Amino acid sequence: MMSLKKTAIWLALFALTVKLSGFVRESIMAYKFGVSSETDGYLLAFSFITLAIAMIAGGFNNVFLPLYVKNRQNNPERTDRTASAIMNITFLLFIVISLLGYLFAPWFVPVIYGNMTEETAKTAISITRFFFVFMSFIALTSILDSYLQGRRIFVPSQVAKLLQTVFGVSFALLFSGQWGIASLAYGFIVGTILGILVQFFYLFKTDYRWKPVLSGDKEFQHSFLVLLAPAILSSVVGQINVFVNKGFASGIGEGPVTYLNNAQLLSSIPHTIYATTIAVIIFTLLAEQITDRPRFQNTFFSGMQISLLTLAPIAAGLWVVGEEALSFIFERGKFTAEDTHNTYVALVYYLPTIVTQGMQYIVAKALYAQGKTKTVFRISVFTIAINAFLNWLFIGPFGYPGLALTTSIVSLYYLTACTIFVYKDFDKSEPARLVGLLVRTAIVTAFMAVPLYFMRPFVEDLYSLWQLAILVPIGVVLYVIGLFLFYKEGFRKLLSIVKRNKGALS
Repeated sequence: MMSLKKTAIWLALFALTVKLSGFVRESIMAYKFGVSSETDGYLLAFSFITLAIAMIAGGFNNVFLPLYVKNRQNNPERTDRTASAIMNITFLLFIVISLLGYLFAPWFVPVIYGNMTEETAKTAISITRFFFVFMSFIALTSILDSYLQGRRIFVPSQVAKLLQTVFGVSFALLFSGQWGIASLAYGFIVGTILGILVQFFYLFKTDYRWKPVLSGDKEFQHSFLVLLAPAILSSVVGQINVFVNKGFASGIGEGPVTYLNNAQLLSSIPHTIYATTIAVIIFTLLAEQITDRPRFQNTFFSGMQISLLTLAPIAAGLWVVGEEALSFIFERGKFTAEDTHNTYVALVYYLPTIVTQGMQYIVAKALYAQGKTKTVFRISVFTIAINAFLNWLFIGPFGYPGLALTTSIVSLYYLTACTIFVYKDFDKSEPARLVGLLVRTAIVTAFMAVPLYFMRPFVEDLYSLWQLAILVPIGVVLYVIGLFLFYKEGFRKLLSIVKRNKGALS
């Protein structure tokens, strides 16, 4: 257990570094290209990368990991042979997808994003074709992430993600004059290939050996295939909603795609770090504890408790200082103060997703660990209809911020529905624990956010960085005091985590 706690610290550090480097990338994009058709086109093309990653990191991982952990306990050698077969087949499948994507991108990109400007369409099609050439490598890095997780090796995957960003930034700085915004795409792929080498190196340091096979344990493969289809479809459903949102945004004119992207980037930091650290480890534990219901329930509740206690104050804090954070990150070069404000308007509507998406990582992982893949799929499919309807309903009165509001509502629906199904197999006392957690966290968060809101006018004339330097520490102190006064169990929980982390680091 101490090893997992120590790993969680390193994961948090790497995840934070990855997200900060992502901001460097976006900041350079804003500085070099501003809010433009070129930037919109690149972001639309990159959606296909997020689709591939969601399919593997989401659908593939959620099915593969529980089966791999379970089968490896009984027959490690046979399970690793099957794992090699699954990896090989998936890689070959993505080679086919790469070829089809490259050939047909000029047709399907305009169909998906039908209201693009001519310049946006040109950039989106060109970069989409380039990404599809290397789609099999993008899939492979996510596959290796699953294999490493199965062996409780978590850090190399974060290193791989960091390499993608670092090389993307480096190429943008060095070659944007020659290649334009495509330099970001070239650097991303170079970083991806180097990351794969890092992941293979650490995987081979264990007793794993890759085998050039296409078949393995029939029962494992059959179970994997039966569960895989609904799991991948569930992950694709989420990306379909992203495509729908960007399709609506691309029809508003130049800028909304970038505003929404930058706002979502900032709002995604907390739950993304949580997903790549605590949630990954908790999923591994849930997969190992599925036959022990009391331990499974306690691990699940701990995941929900940690996510609420860490994410709720961040969401409230960004409501107060979000515009200053955006100004410090993006407002330079071709990115103006007006662009900052337009991005903040979208950010406000995205804020609920910081909490809901962080919690749904735990809820969805619990369902996958319980083998309820089809349940997740049914819930996910319904979000397409909700998302499309709400986009159509909100885009008139709200404009592009309405698309962010839709995302928050859909995320809340998904979390609520999945939570109901998780608790069906739990003891009847468990829902009351969750309700109590929600109420106490809301009280503590309000204790922090309300005073902070009224302090803000006293520092608004300062440079954005100094405003953050003043308000953020005050918010942290207020939140800790609120925990001590209104939720002592939560206070002790966070205090114990801090103490353990210090011990693990030492």
